[in-house]
Amino acid sequence: MAVGVFDSGLGGLTVLDAITRRLPDVSFVYLGDSANAPYGVRDAEDVYELTCAAVERLFAAGCDLVILACNTASAAALRRIQENGLPEGKRVLGVFVPLIEALTERRWGDNSPPREVRVKHVALFATPATVSSRAFQRELAFRAIGVDVEAQACGGVVDAIEEGDLILAEALVRSHVDALKRKMPHPEAAILGCTHYPLMEAVFEDALGPEVELFSQADLVAASLADYLERHPGIAGGGTSAFLTTGDPIRVGRSATRFLRRQIAFDAA
Repeated sequence: MAVGVFDSGLGGLTVLDAITRRLPDVSFVYLGDSANAPYGVRDAEDVYELTCAAVERLFAAGCDLVILACNTASAAALRRIQENGLPEGKRVLGVFVPLIEALTERRWGDNSPPREVRVKHVALFATPATVSSRAFQRELAFRAIGVDVEAQACGGVVDAIEEGDLILAEALVRSHVDALKRKMPHPEAAILGCTHYPLMEAVFEDALGPEVELFSQADLVAASLADYLERHPGIAGGGTSAFLTTGDPIRVGRSATRFLRRQIAFDAA
């Protein structure tokens, strides 16, 4: 049995890379919906339908557990997918939970009243769809009080990354950081709320400055999955990992190889 990892395109590879370093003996099936990327400019219903189709494809590939390694999908579709019911023995998890746990320093199952936390001023960089959903602010409000979140919709960044235009991506990142700082001059922490953005993490760090704590979503998700699999033995085992795409496998494979600096071959989904 393999663990499914889904993203709208290449961004989820940052999560998968961190997971495979943490769990080298677990097999994975990665599915990137590059034919329909980016999700960040789509409406919630469209994202939901596309995410459901991807989850079903990963279930069909033998995955009992699917990670939505896409913040837009997690924000717009995860709760609805879970509430509508899943086939017996199947699970779907998102990438928001480990992030909220790290920021609030409390486990997801802790249902005690919201309390004050260490970080008071948080910058959230995300796709327009994730920002519009306000999912991050909603989940944070259940667990923390007194936290000021300023969200910046980073239009164009995902498109530039998917096209391999890192010069444009860097220029856009710096522009979005400047726009955020005009609204919140002194953030204490910054969240890269899209799994594509770690590919530009050094640019975010440089533009924000050394005084801003940057939360690494990929590493947090990897640690959370390791803990989850330890508590739910039998979900995943060893085997051969696979990479699937709804786009052109050759083009996507070349882009993935360039991003992760190791050879990755994709098959058609």
